[in-house]
Amino acid sequence: MNVKICGIRAEEEALCAVKNGAKAIGFVFAESKRKIEPENAKTIIDKLPENIWKVGVFVNESKKRIEEIVRISGINVIQLHGDESSELASSFQLPVIKAFSIKDENDLKEIADFQSDYILLDSARERYFGGNGKVFDWNIVKNYDFKGKKVILAGGLNTENVSQAMAMVNPFMLDVSSGVETDGKKDLQKIQAFLDKAIAH
Repeated sequence: MNVKICGIRAEEEALCAVKNGAKAIGFVFAESKRKIEPENAKTIIDKLPENIWKVGVFVNESKKRIEEIVRISGINVIQLHGDESSELASSFQLPVIKAFSIKDENDLKEIADFQSDYILLDSARERYFGGNGKVFDWNIVKNYDFKGKKVILAGGLNTENVSQAMAMVNPFMLDVSSGVETDGKKDLQKIQAFLDKAIAH
């Protein structure tokens, strides 16, 4: 199973994730307790292997600013986690992940026609647009036809529920942030434990 560890803010966190098999590392450039400056992200990204996805997470940011952060930081995948349009998502040269908050089946309707390389299913928004550590009802998406789009599952994942998540949703990738933290900080042992469990499948 592919795994993205999101909300990375320190080199040791990123290197631990990569060493234990993470496919993607996420850097949050939106308002969040996990926000990182582009220059700091670059310092970490420079230490990562070529084939790792370095994902920049943005919320309702301008195209100009996103492209500036891409240039400064060296991210190679863009994640749009706000109310961005399909037109904006399809206007970038880099691969794009578009996040959707899922409360009920009605939230799935706009996904099929959205122009993005990947779709990310997350729990309903709270103070921040993501990273709230809450699970949504996976039954909503269990047998849904996403028309061939690659699905990334986020929202409240941890070592306790990751096997169930994979069995029910069968996503292309899992995205975890708060589930590998202790007291709001990335926990290297939890990162390793999550990856061990997810990648074993």
